[in-house]
Amino acid sequence: MLDSNVKQQLGTYFQNITNPIEITVSTDQSAKAKELVSLAQEVSALSDKITCQIIEGGSRTPLLQIAPQGEVPRVGFAGIPMGHEFTSFVLALLQAGGHPAKEDAQVLEQAQSIDQSLHFEVYASLTCQNCPTVVQALNVFAHMNPQVTSTMIDGALFKAEVEQRNIMAVPTIYLNGEEFGQGRMTLAEILNKVDAGAGEKQAQKLSEKAPFDVLVIGGGPAGAAAAIYAARKGIRTGVVADRFGGQVMDTNAIENFISVPETDGPKLAASLEQHVLSYDVDVMKTQRVAKLSKNELIELELENGGTLQSKSVIIATGARWREMNVPGEREYRGKGVAYCPHCDGPLFKGKKVAVIGGGNSGIEAAIDLAGIVEHVTVLEFAEELRADAVLLKKARSMPNIEIITQAATSEVLGDGQRVTGLQYTDRVHQQSHQLEVAGIFVQIGLVPNSEWLRGTLELTERGEIITDAKGQTSLPGVFAAGDVTHSPYKQIIISMGSGATAALGAFDYYIRSSVQ
Repeated sequence: MLDSNVKQQLGTYFQNITNPIEITVSTDQSAKAKELVSLAQEVSALSDKITCQIIEGGSRTPLLQIAPQGEVPRVGFAGIPMGHEFTSFVLALLQAGGHPAKEDAQVLEQAQSIDQSLHFEVYASLTCQNCPTVVQALNVFAHMNPQVTSTMIDGALFKAEVEQRNIMAVPTIYLNGEEFGQGRMTLAEILNKVDAGAGEKQAQKLSEKAPFDVLVIGGGPAGAAAAIYAARKGIRTGVVADRFGGQVMDTNAIENFISVPETDGPKLAASLEQHVLSYDVDVMKTQRVAKLSKNELIELELENGGTLQSKSVIIATGARWREMNVPGEREYRGKGVAYCPHCDGPLFKGKKVAVIGGGNSGIEAAIDLAGIVEHVTVLEFAEELRADAVLLKKARSMPNIEIITQAATSEVLGDGQRVTGLQYTDRVHQQSHQLEVAGIFVQIGLVPNSEWLRGTLELTERGEIITDAKGQTSLPGVFAAGDVTHSPYKQIIISMGSGATAALGAFDYYIRSSVQ
């Protein structure tokens, strides 16, 4: 299953293994089980510290489990850990072999201190770029704590489980047999959910921090650029963010980032974080700001009750997917209504789906889905499609893509458990139509993450923060950058430049301000 180049790379990685590892494969007579056995045997042959045993049958097959030799396995992969999950598989091997996890020391300490029996199951797709974050986080948790187990389950392979549990979005996490959460989650976020006193402890520690010179809110491209430019000025810099990478983490292929012909969101986000951490920047993740106020210093009130102070602030909270705001959308979110075709597309294999939106993201989604599903219907509100000509040519050449313009989606239909269709209005003839689909992928643009600033800063009608040429907002000392601002073009490279501008503007404010 592995080519010679991959084997050579793995051989190099496996030199970091210091303790013996045992791979156990629970198998059956299926073709996938044979593939999993082949993978396990190929991997074990690459290091004398890895052994492999094959057993027939089990409660879930095929299943590959990893453990230090002599220990009961706590990390498993139900399915072939290839695609985006291959890295999760390799990291699990390295960690079981004694190589330390790349995680904040305080987070690892918290993971070790949890005194509960926790059995996690993660339903994933091998094409999902968000799933590895969850799988790897839970694998680390299980490795650090003997009361924790984690199993990645390939939703495309275990269709009966997916149907039984009505899973229509990945990653979906189950804890001790009950649904725990959906979507990307870091280890810190998972620990905060299972550790009842975590929020209060974090709030206290954050409130004890000394005031910053520049405090950046947001960890996307704009926030990262702002933090780097501020730190290089030698002033006390902090970043408070829900997650590092921002919406970039949900982006698949990136082919217009100058000097980098091709990359993807998670890789770029990891590079951004690594670059920021190479400077003396205090990064505070899994935190959301609830309120901003200004007295002598600017004060941020966090959702967990903690407070932070700074002489200047740069807001780079970005944007999120725009919702249709029609009846049924929120009710069936994760039950057929989706926003990430790369993540959830494989769950709709052989079914009919709709894509809402005829811009680049919508047409790209339709093209990607057309290779998986039975049929794709694209609904565009306007008379003309806004996507690039090359994308439209590709979409129109595919026989299972239908494009309907001047269509206003009015309702998501379902049976109480999952989506069964949608209703839309033909804006030309004012006639209502129903479309039978199992999935609806919404791709209609972005909404700025600025609700918490209403009444505090000057915003546009769409909620975007208004700034001047230096990134200064209507409140002195408060700057803004990136997709949360009224910049007309929402692009990664533009956000980075905007972040750099705001940082230079904030530094200029800092050195000229009377507050010392």
